[in-house]
Amino acid sequence: MNDLTQIRIEVANEKHVKYVDEINDAIDAAAKQRGTGIARRTNEYLTTKITEGKAILAIDGEKFAGFCYIETWGNKGFVANSGLIVLPEYRGLGLAKSIKQKAFELSRTKYPDAKIFGLTTGLAVMKINHELGYRPVTFSELTDDDQFWNGCKSCVNYDILVRTNYSKCLCTGMLYDPVWENKGKVNGVNGIRKRSLLDIVQKLNPIGAKKRLTAVNSNKETTN
Repeated sequence: MNDLTQIRIEVANEKHVKYVDEINDAIDAAAKQRGTGIARRTNEYLTTKITEGKAILAIDGEKFAGFCYIETWGNKGFVANSGLIVLPEYRGLGLAKSIKQKAFELSRTKYPDAKIFGLTTGLAVMKINHELGYRPVTFSELTDDDQFWNGCKSCVNYDILVRTNYSKCLCTGMLYDPVWENKGKVNGVNGIRKRSLLDIVQKLNPIGAKKRLTAVNSNKETTN
């Protein structure tokens, strides 16, 4: 059985370029399995993220186990944490949460004033984001950088995004704004005031929210 304590979660560098094919294959497999939006990136794009130190890899010995990358948009006013993937044999260990936490820390270190956002179709990823301080928002609150939205063209649901004039899709937009944390500190509050995940889920989709949340808690690992 795989053990999370034996898995290294590292900021990527040149030595990790050898995993690019495996990363993209894992993204493709997850997208086909779920039938929803994980946008494939070119190998050249992922190689750039890795060599620039803008990606997180989970490595078990020398075996690739999980991945996430960060990218800036809107003149570095926004940072996206994207491409979260965990291989099937490593799910159920809390690895996705550990990778997201590391990517969040990397984003805050490199771009402390930027808003951090992501798009997801998974309730478990929403739960992880919520615990990091993200809030669900409309797409209008995310970056308006055309290059970001062009990245959605490889997603199977891109036609929905186009038909709605980029206002909605199957993904949920989630955002962390450092201003929220700073306001909390000014008011003498340690950190960001959070609503429960159930409140968020009910707001987004009130029908069956409790049932879906129960399913998430019973299977906390995911890919995105």
